Amino acid sequence: MTGVLDLPSLCLCLLIVHAVSVQVIDFITNRYPHILNRYQFPLGPQKLAEPPAAMPASLAVEGTRFTDKHGREILLRGINLAADTKFPATPEIPSHVSDNFFDGDNVSFVGRPFPLDDADTHFRRLRNWGYNTLRYLYTWEALEARGPGIYDEEYINFTVEVLRKAKQYGFYVFLDPHQDVWSRFSGGSGAPMWTLYAAGFNPRSFNVTEAALVHNTYRNPAEFPKMIWATNYTRMVCQVMFTLFFAGRDFAPKAIINGQNIQDYLQSHYINATVHLARRIKEAGDLEDITVIGWESFNEPNHGLIGYQDLTKIPVDQQLQKGTSPTAWQAILTASGRACEIETWELGSMGSYRTGKILVDPKGTSAWLGSDYPDTEYGWKRDPGWKLGECIWAQHGVWDLATDELLRPDYFSKTPTGQVIDAGVFCNTYFMDHWKRWAHGVRSMHQSSLLLLQPPVWVIPPVLDEDTKGLGRIVYAPHYYDGLTLMSKKWNRFFNVDVLGVLRGRYLSPAFAVKLGETAIRNSMKEQLTAMKQEGLDNIGSTPCLFSEIGIPYDMDDKYAYKTGDYTSQTRASDANHFALEGSLVSYTWWNYCALNNHEWGDQWNGEDLSIYGRDDTAPERDDTGRPTLEPYHDSPGDTPNTIDSSSIKGTLSNTPMSIERSSTSIGTSTGTRAADAFIRPAPVKISGVTTAYSFNLAQSVFSLTVNANATAELSPSEVFIPLYHFPRDKLDVEISDGRWAYEDETQILKWWHSGGTQTLKATGVKRFLQTFEDDTYFDMVKNVGCEIM
Repeated sequence: MTGVLDLPSLCLCLLIVHAVSVQVIDFITNRYPHILNRYQFPLGPQKLAEPPAAMPASLAVEGTRFTDKHGREILLRGINLAADTKFPATPEIPSHVSDNFFDGDNVSFVGRPFPLDDADTHFRRLRNWGYNTLRYLYTWEALEARGPGIYDEEYINFTVEVLRKAKQYGFYVFLDPHQDVWSRFSGGSGAPMWTLYAAGFNPRSFNVTEAALVHNTYRNPAEFPKMIWATNYTRMVCQVMFTLFFAGRDFAPKAIINGQNIQDYLQSHYINATVHLARRIKEAGDLEDITVIGWESFNEPNHGLIGYQDLTKIPVDQQLQKGTSPTAWQAILTASGRACEIETWELGSMGSYRTGKILVDPKGTSAWLGSDYPDTEYGWKRDPGWKLGECIWAQHGVWDLATDELLRPDYFSKTPTGQVIDAGVFCNTYFMDHWKRWAHGVRSMHQSSLLLLQPPVWVIPPVLDEDTKGLGRIVYAPHYYDGLTLMSKKWNRFFNVDVLGVLRGRYLSPAFAVKLGETAIRNSMKEQLTAMKQEGLDNIGSTPCLFSEIGIPYDMDDKYAYKTGDYTSQTRASDANHFALEGSLVSYTWWNYCALNNHEWGDQWNGEDLSIYGRDDTAPERDDTGRPTLEPYHDSPGDTPNTIDSSSIKGTLSNTPMSIERSSTSIGTSTGTRAADAFIRPAPVKISGVTTAYSFNLAQSVFSLTVNANATAELSPSEVFIPLYHFPRDKLDVEISDGRWAYEDETQILKWWHSGGTQTLKATGVKRFLQTFEDDTYFDMVKNVGCEIM
């Protein structure tokens, strides 16, 4: 195909662009005084683990690179741990369970992400798969569920012990205070239930008013619509909570609790909880800067109503519409018990489309607490000027309760000084005010912490001033998901769209953003990640880029793989994303590893199923005494094994106690992996010099690495993870441009001693994925696309 698109192709392209679900999330206001942690709790007795013989050194940041104590470049290749940390362990309340759901003050997260007794199994498995980094999830609720300032010390002590286990396996860890659509009680995860009461909400009324769609209270959890949880960002509870949390002083000045604006009240507790956890980790004495290397501020922050130009209209950047899709004004009305006729939408293979209208009638039930609510349970004092039983926006003159007339449709469109609010204003002022205060809170406990800066999804990162740059050790941590695959739960090898290019206005017409064929799709993903990395360099400065979330759904094609064992679609999708990560030369933490994943409920949360591990995918793991366990990771080289070259590798390695057959197959057949061909892959781990390119050709089982090298020292060679899964020892062939190499069985690490200058390494293994990534002909692609349209 050349030059100009013909009319059928143009129509097809426009349909495809319409299909892409783009979530443009704006930054939000946050101004509050300096935060002091006012709560001091004893740590309690600690059982100190014996330290390993050697431990990972604290990472240095040199421009865009992470480096170790030998100056070697470190690639952080990690995993999110884990999706099941979003809900309590005691009582166990995954999102499809309603029992005990509203007893939100009496829960415990001890046992998340897995019991301590199981930690060795999971950590050994993840290290065998080549991961060296954990994005360790916790929630605000896990720390402070019982009430304001009441921390769960048992959970914190448990977390310290799990982190000590992670330390034994040499993981670098950064902690993520995870949230989705504010809280479990508004359909997601994150904040404690009491925050909703503090804002004047009654969580038991969210279902009938559709102020939030909650899986736990859905009439039939098995029929909860796929991915509809994300629409809660545009429903009443999320719109209110994020507005109050980030901009309460600007837009809700009457919301005073304990003498503070609700913004300051909520944020002080949020930051204090993180600082308290950081204090306990510091007091543990053996984790900070050894294992725990950094902190993230807020997962996927949302703007709420801030920046809405007209409450009666769906914003142009709200691409995701599914189920009922109210305007902000309709959401305000139904939350106050009024009936509204609301449009309904569905998500098909060609994107969102309107299906009609439906009457949502709460029959007078309000999502707000009644005026007779005692409001004494949590010990706060609400200002008399903030009335319970009335919508907070009515109390601020946005609409008239008596007449149901909207008085100020543009109430949230400007700052108090009259500046029109857009994504840039959020990002560079309000959000950064919040982020800097959070950063100072973390640094008050963890002075050398990496500070991960994650702007809202798809938003251009902020421009940092010199004072903020002076904090140092800042890491740009965006998220990326292939929206078409995530929302449709299908891997379409025939077409996709350059979403970032469309958002950044790089095409004369969105039609030209369409990518046809798997090669073009893969290259487009790589170009999008590279462009996002460059935006960080342009705005944040010369600092590392780490994609802290990227992943694929595994329940594709109506769970076809679970019925047949054929994970071809998942393998192709995963490989395309890994190809993009490798090509853009970034660190990452893949989403996710969930120990509780099964075929029926996926990750046990809102129907999501993105775990690389699944309990139902294979037979239970065997007690395999013939296979040595992965020993604790050693950062210092210690004794160097005998040098092995490609001509002698078979004879040299055949005498080890691990059988070739077992080492080359057991990872994929006995431990619950899904599409392991794609995510168990070689990668540079520690490089003396600068990695200029690396890639793994899955179809050919060929790994290639190019380095602008520094000469290696004898005790600090370059290190490359070469998994036995793809490179069984009797089949491994290695070509190097210079020097010598050796292979360690237990760590699956190839050590490479080389001189300076441009150096290359090529490793060839066994072809496992018996398909190619060659595109079909243009006729075949159009034929397949045409079938989907029909």
